[in-house]
Amino acid sequence: MWRCAGRARRSLWGLSGRDAGLRAWRWRSDTACERALWYHVGEKIHGFTVGQVTSIPELSLTAVKLSHDGTGARYLHLAREDTNNLFSVQFRTTPRDSSGVPHILEHTILCGSQRYPCRDPFFKMLNRSLSTFMNAFTASDYTLYPFSTQNPKDFRNLLSVYLDAAFFPCLRELDFWQEGWRLEHEDPRDPQTPLVFKGVVFNEMKGAFTDNERIFSQHLQNRLLPDHTYSVVSGGDPLCIPDLTWEQLKQFHATHYHPSNARFLTYGNFPLEQHLEQIHEEALSKFQKIEPSTAVPAQKPWDKPREFQVTCAPDSLAVGSPRQTTVSVSFLLPEITDTSEAFTLSLLSSLLIGGPNSPFYKALIESGLGTDFSPDAGYNGCTREAYFSVGLQGIAEKDVQTVRDIIDRTIGEVIEKGFEDDRIEALLHKIEIQMKHQSTSFGLALASYIASCWNHDGDPVELLQLGSQVAHFRQCLKENPKFLQEKVRQYFKNNQHKLTLSMKPDDKYSEKQSQMETEKLKQKVKSLSVKDKQQIYEKGLELQAQQSEPQDASCLPALKVSDIEPAIPFTELEVALAAGDIPVQYCAQPTNGVVYFRAFSSLNTLPEELRPYVPLFCSVLTKLGCGTLDYREQAQQIELKTGGMTVSAHVLPDGSHLDTYEQGVLFSSFCLDRNLPDMMHLWSEIFNNPCLEEEERFRVLVKMTAQELSNGIPDSGHLYASVRASRTLTPAGDLQETFSGMDQVRLMKRIADTADVRPVLRKLPRIKKHLLNGDGMRCSVNATPQQMSQAGKAVEDFLGSLGRNRKERKPVRPHVVERPVPHGSGGSMHVGGSQIIRKLITDPTFSPCQMKTHFLLPFPVNYVGECVRTAPYAHPDHASLKILAHLMTAKFLHTEIREKGGAYGGGAKLSRGGIFTLYSYRDPRVTETLQSFAKAVDWAKSGRFTQQDIDEAKLSVFSAMDAPVAPSDRGLDHFLHGLSDEMKQAHREQLFAVHREGLIAVSNKYLGTGRSTHGLALLGPENTKIARDPSWIVR
Repeated sequence: MWRCAGRARRSLWGLSGRDAGLRAWRWRSDTACERALWYHVGEKIHGFTVGQVTSIPELSLTAVKLSHDGTGARYLHLAREDTNNLFSVQFRTTPRDSSGVPHILEHTILCGSQRYPCRDPFFKMLNRSLSTFMNAFTASDYTLYPFSTQNPKDFRNLLSVYLDAAFFPCLRELDFWQEGWRLEHEDPRDPQTPLVFKGVVFNEMKGAFTDNERIFSQHLQNRLLPDHTYSVVSGGDPLCIPDLTWEQLKQFHATHYHPSNARFLTYGNFPLEQHLEQIHEEALSKFQKIEPSTAVPAQKPWDKPREFQVTCAPDSLAVGSPRQTTVSVSFLLPEITDTSEAFTLSLLSSLLIGGPNSPFYKALIESGLGTDFSPDAGYNGCTREAYFSVGLQGIAEKDVQTVRDIIDRTIGEVIEKGFEDDRIEALLHKIEIQMKHQSTSFGLALASYIASCWNHDGDPVELLQLGSQVAHFRQCLKENPKFLQEKVRQYFKNNQHKLTLSMKPDDKYSEKQSQMETEKLKQKVKSLSVKDKQQIYEKGLELQAQQSEPQDASCLPALKVSDIEPAIPFTELEVALAAGDIPVQYCAQPTNGVVYFRAFSSLNTLPEELRPYVPLFCSVLTKLGCGTLDYREQAQQIELKTGGMTVSAHVLPDGSHLDTYEQGVLFSSFCLDRNLPDMMHLWSEIFNNPCLEEEERFRVLVKMTAQELSNGIPDSGHLYASVRASRTLTPAGDLQETFSGMDQVRLMKRIADTADVRPVLRKLPRIKKHLLNGDGMRCSVNATPQQMSQAGKAVEDFLGSLGRNRKERKPVRPHVVERPVPHGSGGSMHVGGSQIIRKLITDPTFSPCQMKTHFLLPFPVNYVGECVRTAPYAHPDHASLKILAHLMTAKFLHTEIREKGGAYGGGAKLSRGGIFTLYSYRDPRVTETLQSFAKAVDWAKSGRFTQQDIDEAKLSVFSAMDAPVAPSDRGLDHFLHGLSDEMKQAHREQLFAVHREGLIAVSNKYLGTGRSTHGLALLGPENTKIARDPSWIVR
């Protein structure tokens, strides 16, 4: 993925003297943090030497820094009482051209290694482990290979595969052809068909550069840092990728993938010694130290500012609009290894552009000149020297100079006036609450956070000491109240290393890109001899034969189904009624002094014509002001008192019936316990006294929302295709398309381009009347046991303040089913107190129908979705279908769509609502992909899979099901979906019981032609075959 970007520990009595005593004590100690504090500087462990041991209480961890004696490899262990343990290895990779060598290498090393020579061990391990995360990332100047798991045996297995892949890959030529690029006949079996470019990375990067934001960000980095590796595209420019040779790929591995150029990170509560022993034995002991020449030299500062103009494709959803130009002004900043200065400049960036109170938001966003900040706006610390960028997108070309003048003027005003104390406090509060908020992927977040600084020999431990950085920042401000203004003068006003970049649409952009690719292909083909052409044909057949032959993966380590926990951990919940009849679910959890509040409000009484505007209502509700607060004051209070307040529309399918669903809006927020009364007062004001008349502010928010949705299509095209394809299969599907499909994107673009937004603004109070009251509401609170009584009182006060309708409003849809959320059963009363009643919509007259839709978009790749109506969550067939989706992905679709077809991704999945989806992502083909979907169904129906395949699919399903749940989210399935732990346990047992005959039966019952209703959708370029087929609707 391109980012733009097992041995037993040595026995205690085998150790002598003080060490033995220390380690014996260490493993009797309470937490991983405490145990790690007993390592001492200079201590030798399995070929490594401890260099530093540091407690970081603000993150509840202990950092242990080590170096490998034989190779100089750097190692950081972050000991924390977290069962979701992480490993990552990172190499500094500094390409000097845009052939994509580090990115193609990242793909190719995962295709087999000396110890694990089978094809594609990485993807095979996804189905042989209980990993909670497995991936690889290519950044501008490093490549990172992380995984995480909660299972110690699994950790050792994955570590073995990752180490062997990184240090001893096969790097076979055919794997390079498949993953990178190749010349191949359109039909590899027919040498008369034309030669074309193929390859996974080639198509991935063609898809990546359909995103205009990404094009702009890439040009920005290339032009601002032109002296070395940042002047090229590390992921690969599709026009340069075909210049890379297999020999160059192997050479890049030899020079960059050496332990002396590596940084290892482990995180969690597993014993460090085991990791060190395995890493030393299996990899590092086989190398000698070298001096890698991979360092990035400092960028030479400019003596005067520079300007560049670039082009992009027009916005397909704003055809003919004159406001499609982007401009930004960017400044080179100091090296990111100066952690104190980097911290200050990152905070300064947030003060300059974060939220409606920031000077650049007021000056640029509220000028009405554009739709949103330019891509990559703010502080970017991913390169050796950081940079700050600010500008606007969605402007008229004639306004470029105006925007530049506003930026210069705003910098001058900031130097003169500085920042309000409250804004600085709000920002420091944000850091405090982020340190306390516990995510399930904390290890991965830390690995990503330190990667760039550590990559350039900065101190990762210093970077993690946020408490001391905040204290130092406060001290600087205390000593010099103009501290921040002086930074603005130094780095922005007086900085000659300043780039103005503008990008405007060119109607012929896609055509020109296509012509350049055709020209490149012509050159390549022209240079081929008859012998070369014969070799290409033979290699194509060889690759296809290799892709088609059954794989022996027996060399790979694997967990067994018996390694999966048979039962889920049950969650204690209490439900009590507040303000008369509103159910509140209380879930006591170790939330680290943070309180999490949610409310769900039904949309059952909302008139049909208002439904398309619900997502817009949700996105603006907390941003228009409330009570006596205008929108700026409200934003300030939200930042000072909460970790964020979000509102989102939801369509929740029923677990037992496909034609039944719940519709509503979820209100979510969290805060430090000391701020709970303030947070609930804010909600009270938002519900009772929202400001829904502010026309200019509303216009700004509409433009930003529309721009964000439009920009998100290239990264989420397969999701839009899947939502569209399922639209006519269930009643919930139509509402899902209205709320989050292409219909919603188009509606938002239409509103954004409307001169008069008042008719839309007038709909908001009508939606409020149906939504912002206590009718049809339920709430939930997750907090520590000690916080519960205070939380209960604050929620009671909030609910008591809400308006209620004296006479009950009738639902718009007459068929409403009242469904009590199940309590515990069989003596396990883990839900105590009252009961939540969900009011579901059902449509007894609904009849599913097939629809095929092609959204024409100027992309060089396609996003394909085919959906089938199957069985709901509680139906016994659902478990078999879930296993089947994973089985079809791993054993058939991955080979057909990615390896043979060259798409970046593809597979099958089953939603909780019973929709079975086949999809592809950044796919050069359409017809062949739809044929692959049909072949996958035939493959499943004929039972061409083994018991081992079924067991692997079960491991894959359970690794997703058993992913860790944050304390903030426990009990959420019960609250939102009405799923009790007993129901989840019953489903778990159905999954364990899935067998071969059942899989074949559900394949025949649901997936075969004419069995269940199918829907199809496609996002992508013109397709002559589809254009001629009257069964397709082209939009």
